[in-house]
This record gives sequence, C-alpha cells and structure tokens, in this order.
Amino acid sequence: MADLSTTYMGMKLNNPVIAGSSGMTGSLENVRKAADAGAGAIVLKSLFEEQIHHESGYAIEANEQLYYYAQAEDYISRYTRGNDLREYLDLISESKEQVDIPVIASINCVSPSEWTEFAAQIERAGADALELNLFMLPSDPAIDSGQRERTYLDILEDVTGRLRIPVAAKISSYFSGLANMAANIAGTGVKGIVMFNRFYSPDIDIDSFELKPSSVFSSPDEIAFSLRWVAMLSSRIPCDIAASTGIHDGTALIKQLLAGARAGQVVSALYKNGYSVIKGILEELDAYMARHGFSSLDEVIGKMSIGKTENPAAYERVQFMKHFGGIS
Repeated sequence: MADLSTTYMGMKLNNPVIAGSSGMTGSLENVRKAADAGAGAIVLKSLFEEQIHHESGYAIEANEQLYYYAQAEDYISRYTRGNDLREYLDLISESKEQVDIPVIASINCVSPSEWTEFAAQIERAGADALELNLFMLPSDPAIDSGQRERTYLDILEDVTGRLRIPVAAKISSYFSGLANMAANIAGTGVKGIVMFNRFYSPDIDIDSFELKPSSVFSSPDEIAFSLRWVAMLSSRIPCDIAASTGIHDGTALIKQLLAGARAGQVVSALYKNGYSVIKGILEELDAYMARHGFSSLDEVIGKMSIGKTENPAAYERVQFMKHFGGIS
C-alpha cells in the first residue's frame, strides 16, 4: 500500500481526506464515526458568530448574514438558545480524548468583533487548528471591494496574532482580484486556505411567492471551479490549500491533489452516502497510486499545478472559441 499521508498547516495527516464542517461532525458520536471510517482530520461543525454574540444578548434572528451559509438551516434546527459556548469547548476536548487524528475547530464569521477572544478558548480546549469560515456578501453598493477585503484581513491578522495553533481561512471566490486576495490572506499569518465556501442559495416559489432554499448539497460537477483556482494558486501562495466543494469520490480528490491541494474536504458525500464513502475514496486513491507507480502522496500533490503542467495556459483560458472553433 502506498503512503497516503500528507501534511496540512504543519499537521501530519494519515491521509488527505478531511471530514468537513457540518452536522456530520457536530457531535462526539459523529466525530468518532468519521475517525473510524478513516478520515485524516476532522473539522468540527461550525460555531456561528451569532451564537457567540448571543451570550451577551445578541439575537440570532437579527443578522440576515446567517442565511448566506449553507449550514444555517441545519444550525437553526439543531441549536437552541440554551446551548452555550461551553458545549462547543467540551466537544473539542472530548473529541481530542476520543480520536487520534487532528481535530480542527470552526467559526463562521461575518464581522470583526470582540468574539475573536473566543478563539483563545478554542486553543485552550485542545483544538489542533482553527478554521475561520469567512464571508460578507458584497451586496451593499456603498461599500467598495477594498473596504470589504480589509475587513477579512483585519479579522485574520487579529486571530493569527492571538493563537499558537495554525489558522485556516475558508473563503469564497467573490473577490474582485481573487489571486491577489489569496496572496494577501496568506500574508496575514494563516497556514491554510480552504477553497471554497459553499453558501445557502435562495430560490423562489412562483406560486406561493415565498423564498425557499435551492439545492443544499454540492454536485460532482462543482469541482471544476475550485480545481482551476487550486491549480493556479497552490504553487504561488505561501500556505497550504485544502480543496472543498464537489469532492464526492476518489477521482475528484485525486484531481485536486494533482492540482496542488494538500487535502480535500468532504461534506455532501457524507450526507448522501454515509461515513463509508471515506473508505471508498481512500481505496480509489490507493489503487490510483499503485497503477501509476507512486509510492507517496508527495509525488502526486501539485503534479498538474500551473507551475508543473505542460500546458499552463489551459488553466487561464476562459473562452470556448478554441475548443469549439472547429465544430460547425
């Protein structure tokens, strides 16, 4: 069997499959199931900034930003007002006692605030790392991109300045200059960038005239967008990249590793197929490495990144002209 181990943000992972933040990692029982299934690391279900603020009387319903997150509906149904921050800290410490793989805490952030002090409590609870799920919908025409981007950087600089454990930024693609912003994010002291967030998307019921959620889960086709950016940035920014969204099988993970990702986060596939999907992904990865004579994952990671592929321009092509030019 090939060596499937990898490093991510300085942490040694037995393999590159990370059980991403979701209800599938929201309890000690589920953490154990993910670990037993073979996950290389686990990102705990996100603690929302609104939940932190509620301790000081902040009303969850008052912040519409909550609904931009794909986890929000699950969050609302599962977390009650009686749930305090101690339960999250307990989940961290209990998970560390029960599993022998890295446990990564997660906070969904929508503003720079005093909540960042809670990050230090997460570190003391024993988390191996912290993932900040950052997104502020650029919906206000009065706020320019520079102001928005500065807020992201301020949050990350504040948190990384407080912690000794590594911090990852889980970001969206909604930046005016994504490559430049990724480089600026890497300069804040983060050790990893997760590409990309997947958000709650509204739909309209044309008969009831009500808003409803569109598809909650990702589809395998959604890998295409993140794959391009992982390949273009993995060799250009000084931090690790974890791929997210669209990884439903081993083939998808292999593509992201070849593009330069150090690991891949799996969420929708866990909801759809259960924790056993992790074993299937790893078996497919092992078979692939054997088929191509790779003995370690280091021979795979980045092999098809923009810095190593024979046709780097293909990653930057955005028009179909050449592809379809000969079709009449």
